[in-house]
Amino acid sequence: MLIRNFIFWLSTKRGVTDRIARHGMKNGFARRFVAGESLEEALTASQELCSQGRNVSLNHLGENVTSEAAAREVRASYIRMVEELHAKNLTGNISIKLTQLGLDINKDLCRSTAREIAARAAALGRTIEMDMEGSVYTDATLDIFESVQQELGNCGLAVQAYLFRTEKDLHRLAPIKPKIRLVKGAYRESPKIALQKKSDVDANYQKLTTLLLEGAAQGTFLPAIASHDWNMVAHAQAEAARLKLDKSRYEFQMIYGIRRDLQEQVHSAGDTLQVYVPFGTDWCPYFMRRLSERPANCWFVLRSLMAESGSASRQPAA
Repeated sequence: MLIRNFIFWLSTKRGVTDRIARHGMKNGFARRFVAGESLEEALTASQELCSQGRNVSLNHLGENVTSEAAAREVRASYIRMVEELHAKNLTGNISIKLTQLGLDINKDLCRSTAREIAARAAALGRTIEMDMEGSVYTDATLDIFESVQQELGNCGLAVQAYLFRTEKDLHRLAPIKPKIRLVKGAYRESPKIALQKKSDVDANYQKLTTLLLEGAAQGTFLPAIASHDWNMVAHAQAEAARLKLDKSRYEFQMIYGIRRDLQEQVHSAGDTLQVYVPFGTDWCPYFMRRLSERPANCWFVLRSLMAESGSASRQPAA
């Protein structure tokens, strides 16, 4: 926890994040977790994954736009992402963040832009998924998701196992039969609203996994078990076997570059695996969150930065 908090603290230091952003793509260490800075790079990575039998979910990194014009620009970029996936016949969808679509500015604006993206995806026979952000956005995200899903029926939603409220939220969503991406949660939340101990989060994740898979057996949910923890994956596979679920009724989701060994195991078992493929110039905050989740990843960054610094110190003066 101390290491995780330290990395969060570092992520607020402009000098640190600027240095990482300046050298991350050039030195290659950011590409372990980020497909690139452009959509074209993300599509190239997606083509490789799809050729291996994986599905993809494109994620254009960035958060909290501050103008209506910026929100509409992001909307257009999301629509282009859907159209490019379709044009290249790639199996998968896109993941959207509502704070990129004006949620901080106006809830109705956000609902409208999200709906337009979902409508274009529906016209192409595609789906979208909505990310869940910090807890201050949970209620608004649920409202917008319900509205768009009830109208168009092609939306999925991420929910966070560490929030006390999540089980109640799932019961609320059950009538609209949604796809649900179950994650543990990557934001720093108060003990008043979120579980803090890993063992407690793990126990609740398993409980919610069972709830979702039992719902899948009843036709209520399409669960996406989004975890890089072997114990969570094994629990989901055991529950799916107990319920005799057809493999089309659930899937696993993992993030580009993380636990590639486990990704291969899940795929080899015949389970559907969707890989979350992030890209964009605003990748550093996302990258720092990935480091905080698995601090051992820091060594990739530190070794690369030290190598770069050493090389620079040996260069002759201009």
